[in-house]
Amino acid sequence: MTDENTKEFASEEVPSSKKGFNILILDDDRFLLDMYSLKFTQEGNTIQACLSVDEVLTALRNGFAADAIVFDLVLPNKDGFELLRSLKEEKLGEKAVLIALTNQGEDEERKKTEEMGADGYIVKASTVPSEVVTTIVGMIKEHHAA
Repeated sequence: MTDENTKEFASEEVPSSKKGFNILILDDDRFLLDMYSLKFTQEGNTIQACLSVDEVLTALRNGFAADAIVFDLVLPNKDGFELLRSLKEEKLGEKAVLIALTNQGEDEERKKTEEMGADGYIVKASTVPSEVVTTIVGMIKEHHAA
C-alpha cells in the first residue's frame, strides 16, 4: 500500500533469470529517489521509494519485505539514525541489509552508523549511480549467502 508521497516501482516483464530484490530507498530529494529507483528497476529489482522515515516504517509495517533498506542520514524531521533506532525497536526489516547512502563522509558518522546496526555505508558524491546499484546488489547477495 502506498500513499501519495511513496512510489512503488515494479519491474515490468523482466525475465525470470533476472528477477531481482525488494529494495526500500529513503531520500528526501525526489530527483535522487527517482533516479536510483529507475537504476534499480532497470536491473530487475522492485523498489519502494520513500521521502521520510515515517513512510519507510509504514511500508515495512504494511508488509513490504525488503531485502535492503537504503537510506540517507540527513533528512528533515527524523534522520537516518532515528530510522535505525526505530527499525531495531520495532524489529522491522530484520532480514534486510541496511545501507546508508549519504553525502556524510566523516569517519565519526560512518562509525556511528555501523554501531547502530548498518551493514554498509556509501558516500553519494564519490560513487556513480551504477556503482551504487552494483554495490548494493552485491551486498544483498552476500547477505543471502551467509
